[in-house]
Amino acid sequence: MEFDFITAGRVIFGSGKIAEFPLITASFGKRAFLLRGKSRSHGEKFYSMLETAGLEVTEFGVSHEPEIETINQAVNIARENGSEFVIGFGGGSVIDTAKAVSAMLSNDGELLDYLEVVGKGQPLKNPAKKFIAIPTTAGTGSEVTKNAVISVPEQRVKVSMRSNFMLPAVALVDPQFTIGLPAEFTATSGMDAFIQVVEPYVCNSPNPMVDMFCRDAIPRAAKYLIEAYESAFDEEARIHMSWVSLMGGLSLANAKLGAVHGFAGPIGGMFDAPHGAVCAALMPAVMRVNGELLEEQGIHPEITERYREIARWVTGKENASIRELAEWFHELGRRLKIQSLKLFGIDRSDFPSIIEKSKNSSSMKGNPILLSDSDLARILDLAY
Repeated sequence: MEFDFITAGRVIFGSGKIAEFPLITASFGKRAFLLRGKSRSHGEKFYSMLETAGLEVTEFGVSHEPEIETINQAVNIARENGSEFVIGFGGGSVIDTAKAVSAMLSNDGELLDYLEVVGKGQPLKNPAKKFIAIPTTAGTGSEVTKNAVISVPEQRVKVSMRSNFMLPAVALVDPQFTIGLPAEFTATSGMDAFIQVVEPYVCNSPNPMVDMFCRDAIPRAAKYLIEAYESAFDEEARIHMSWVSLMGGLSLANAKLGAVHGFAGPIGGMFDAPHGAVCAALMPAVMRVNGELLEEQGIHPEITERYREIARWVTGKENASIRELAEWFHELGRRLKIQSLKLFGIDRSDFPSIIEKSKNSSSMKGNPILLSDSDLARILDLAY
């Protein structure tokens, strides 16, 4: 039994844990650079903790997925204000922006020097500035991952900046900040979290520690995502989905993903389509095609059995098949009012370009079985 596991320097989870913020940051310094969502309307308890901690705070609002220009602007402002550490308070886009900013504050050169695909892909030389991640959504699990996904609209791609140096010093997960989120956002972010505990469990390079997280989180997601969606103020459901999200971040950072995320990255770069919504639209189709190929070819019986395990967990049926699992996810998407790929402005003529880009995706390389171009086209067709 062998594995490698890495995560944030400290992980704190629990409803009301934001009260520990002043003590957590006491040794970080007094000048903080805060990246938050575009509005200050959410998170009164957090802002009161900033005052309690006696911090001198420079705020920067993040209204969309991080782009090179946005990150450069934030880095310049943080430097001008002598910021000693970074706080990311928000969803995945805010936390990814904060990761990149904290990294650039302690490393020379330009952001492009460190970006994959569109840049030089150089490794960071120095640890990032101390960074505390406080998620306000239950979705990406970005608070415990080592990469930031950055959008490059002019090239219609999303790329990663990744390094062990980018892991937050502290991940503070307080589910109270997810209470009251709109149903649509709960659905798409929750499906992203759900998929991020499924794909690592059935990937071609599983990790025994990650397996424990997935076995715990998959049944929770199956039960509590619908409950969180149907009631914005169901605290128990929100706590469980925050846990699923955290487990998803830990899992994808230490195992691999699969075709859902292999497609979602390129599609997100090419179209104005929310990441979680794209993942949710693709999940039933990927599950169906992967399952059919695994059963037909019979080459990975251990992974096939993992799919059947998931089918039993989510359907409650002792002899549930992979086809029934795919149908269960399709029905879940219907209940959550998940859109099809067609509604994101994608045309069938875009399929060849999407397929070509997806084949080079690091996530696609984790899929449990090698997918041909025709297999990939069938997935897109089923999700369309």
